[in-house]
Amino acid sequence: MSTSVPLILPTPSHTTCAPYTGRFAPSPSGPLHDGSLVAAMASFLDARAHHGRWLLRIEDIDTPRVARDADRIILSQLRQLGMRWDGDIIWQSQRLSRYADIYQQLDRQGLIYGCACTRHEIASNAEQAGLAGEDGERPYVGTCRAGIAGGRSPRAWRVRMPDEAYSFTDRWVGERTQNVAQAVGDMIVKRADGLFAYQLVVVVDDHDQQVTDIVRGQDLLSSTARQHQLARMLGFTPPRMMHIPLVLDGEGRKLSKQNHAQAIDVHNPVKSLQRAWAALGFDVLPVNTVNDFWDAAVAAWRQRFNIG
Repeated sequence: MSTSVPLILPTPSHTTCAPYTGRFAPSPSGPLHDGSLVAAMASFLDARAHHGRWLLRIEDIDTPRVARDADRIILSQLRQLGMRWDGDIIWQSQRLSRYADIYQQLDRQGLIYGCACTRHEIASNAEQAGLAGEDGERPYVGTCRAGIAGGRSPRAWRVRMPDEAYSFTDRWVGERTQNVAQAVGDMIVKRADGLFAYQLVVVVDDHDQQVTDIVRGQDLLSSTARQHQLARMLGFTPPRMMHIPLVLDGEGRKLSKQNHAQAIDVHNPVKSLQRAWAALGFDVLPVNTVNDFWDAAVAAWRQRFNIG
């Protein structure tokens, strides 16, 4: 029998009357592997089960990590697995002027300040303050909030986060609450190399693409509160969330490109799809073709999550 999957309805504050729009947003640092396929599959199924749109975004904002032709390979993999996206693809690297406008908006609101702290200093200051964030993250204690001491130059620019508890209901893991200012601190929105930070651009992209629902891995669960609070600062409506379990390797680590995960076997697409389906806690489907797989999987997803 398959493992049970919790069904958790969103709180009214995150419910929207807009048509369902989901997205898959891979970073082009290499081909998709089994772990990223599980995330793609879950987001695709949830969109199709809701009769909604499924958008594709290439998150290439971190240009030093971009691998040559990785975006082309990812598109090919998705096509061979029968996953068709709706609308035009967007590349973050083509939207820098939009991010700059949003950054200036936050700056005009008096929410941006420069920070000269190194990673070592941040970790040391947090340790001295007896603070430890989620997933080993060291909270930033606001050292440069009132200005940079000693004539040092900024290494990054941060946004002032409100000191308040923020709660949301995740459709997989349930109620979550985090005080971002205490657990994380003021987050970076622009790096010393001039690149805008992922936490900023993903909020802008989701708003601009009118994304209503995000389905992604639980490694990003701890980022949700800060992203939602930033969205609220900008007057955006935060999307509903579903964070699915991660696929782990033999040593219990998240399956990732950094851990040399193998690319998806697109020469046997049904087998690859069935493996991802099983990782989501479902029984193997009695199908032989890609189209039949998706028809059966959408129906099963709709039934599991009581989607009308």
